[in-house]
Amino acid sequence: MTDEHGHILVVDDHKTNRLKLALGLKQQGHTTADAENGRQALVKLREQPFDLVLLDILMPEMDGYEVLAEMKKDNTLRDIPVIVISAQEELSSVVKGIELGAEDYLPKTFDPVLLKARIGACLEKKRLRDQEVEYLRQVEQVTKAAAAVEADTFNADSLGSVAARTDELGQLARVFQRMALEVYAREQRLKQQVQELRIEIDRTRQAQQVDQITGTDYFKTLRRKAQDLRGTLEDPEEE
Repeated sequence: MTDEHGHILVVDDHKTNRLKLALGLKQQGHTTADAENGRQALVKLREQPFDLVLLDILMPEMDGYEVLAEMKKDNTLRDIPVIVISAQEELSSVVKGIELGAEDYLPKTFDPVLLKARIGACLEKKRLRDQEVEYLRQVEQVTKAAAAVEADTFNADSLGSVAARTDELGQLARVFQRMALEVYAREQRLKQQVQELRIEIDRTRQAQQVDQITGTDYFKTLRRKAQDLRGTLEDPEEE
């Protein structure tokens, strides 16, 4: 599937209309799924990702207005574009559907060229919107990275996807990664130096303690006694 094609949900209570729309969409290279009422449509929308919904307004159980209202309340569904399907005499229904958030409308007696043009426009809007959402998400990642660097909790891997970008945002992410790695390397060198200094201090302290002990009169007396005892043990015993 190319970038011009999408996965489209066709919602209509009349099977003939669903089949007709699905056939036209497939001829244009899109993939489709269908639902015969609003409730079934919402279930399918939550089960798999769709790029566009073709939505009939007048349906039993749950009509198109209710589907639009439910989609706009759901953060995962609200940005999926919707084209309402309406008969020519239902123009007021089209207006209400667009007021509820639909992107466009399509007459039930549609022309294939019109179908292609309106679907292509909606899919292009969705692609641009998805790119904007992803860009803002990655900007938020960089913002959090700045706070993490300041808090000394930054993980360079957290910016991997942003750093892969070729624009200014990617360059900024790479700068943060390089800064973090340099800071980490300096910290490791400093820790090593501190550890070596502590070892040297411990050795010096131990040497000072030994000097303090061996310099006392008591220790000197003990050492003389030890030397005398060693001399006695080494001399042959006289009869």
